[in-house]
Amino acid sequence: MSKGASSYSSGASRIGASVIFPLYGNVYPNGFYFVQVFVGFPPRPYFLDPDTGSDLTWLQCDAPCVRCTQGFHPLYRPTNDLVVCRDPLCASLHSSDYRCDNPKQCDYEVEYADGGSSLGVLVNDLFTVNLTSGVRISPRLTLGCGYDQLPGISDHPVDGVFGLGKGKSSIVSQLHDQGVVKNVVGHCLSGQGGYLFLGEDVYDSSSITWTPMSRDYTKHYSAGNAEFVFGGKSTGLKNLNVIFDSGSSYTYFNSQVYHALISMIKKGLSGKLREATDDRTLPFCWKGKKPFKSKRDVKKYFKPLALRFPNGGKSKPQLEISPEAYLIISSKGNACLGILNGTDIGLNDFNMIGDISMQDKMLIYDNEKQAIGWTAANCDQPPRSNRAIL
Repeated sequence: MSKGASSYSSGASRIGASVIFPLYGNVYPNGFYFVQVFVGFPPRPYFLDPDTGSDLTWLQCDAPCVRCTQGFHPLYRPTNDLVVCRDPLCASLHSSDYRCDNPKQCDYEVEYADGGSSLGVLVNDLFTVNLTSGVRISPRLTLGCGYDQLPGISDHPVDGVFGLGKGKSSIVSQLHDQGVVKNVVGHCLSGQGGYLFLGEDVYDSSSITWTPMSRDYTKHYSAGNAEFVFGGKSTGLKNLNVIFDSGSSYTYFNSQVYHALISMIKKGLSGKLREATDDRTLPFCWKGKKPFKSKRDVKKYFKPLALRFPNGGKSKPQLEISPEAYLIISSKGNACLGILNGTDIGLNDFNMIGDISMQDKMLIYDNEKQAIGWTAANCDQPPRSNRAIL
């Protein structure tokens, strides 16, 4: 461990601040968001895909690289600080009966819902971050040196993945274990980017709608079972397993909910908009008398959706999904549905809330209180922490 890292960590528990990262990108036409992180010494920038659906942070790595996909920066050069096979972080990425082929290193393999994967070894290196208290620190954290990557169907150019899940290897868990931040992840996505934060001094908890995290689905940020509401009315579709995944651009409903939604939308559009069967941007697109310029032009034709969470107690908190949070305007000027059939891509019964439906909202995953929260927000304005030194 470097001298700077060890001297910093002894006083870290007194900091109690947050880290705020700007986000770049959009749902359409880019199809992804990315965050800039600084790793190594001297610190070098990398663009990573912020993913609440997975734990491990990894960089495409010159170890040398067997297969690497297109990234924005030169490949990460690994340190010689290898994580040993019996390290608890290594164990957290494997099943309990895993064997160590080489005790001096920890091999990992992660696979994603879209079929992409990364294979490599775990290393320790410095991450340089600015805290909202005005202090810059460089804790030594564990990450993956990925030397064999396969692209998935939603592949896009990034230098790696920023794992924000609930597991021991996620960056927020590691920073929490070093006493830097509370074990809280949040993000606020906009059409131009937004921001991501680790820690809790960025928001006023009393202004957030909260619902408990499900205890049944420990791998994902799940709010448990929800009821599907369309146009303010219950659809009778209940007990939907809902997970939140910032690594997915679009929202996915299981086959039953998806087909019910399509028929309700089509019924509401009858005689108003025509289906644009020649537009292949997404499975369902609709055209008006002339091309639409923005989502404001079409919102009057579509009804809002909501997911109601009975587990939240008497209040039954609702996640509102306005037409702007489930539609895109394609390059042809049509309104296309950004909700897809999750059963078709192997999500089984899960319903996954992706980036499109989290736009213009602050989403918070509080691992300390085991709760998920949201509120409407202007995500183009990064928050000024109440502890920030300006």
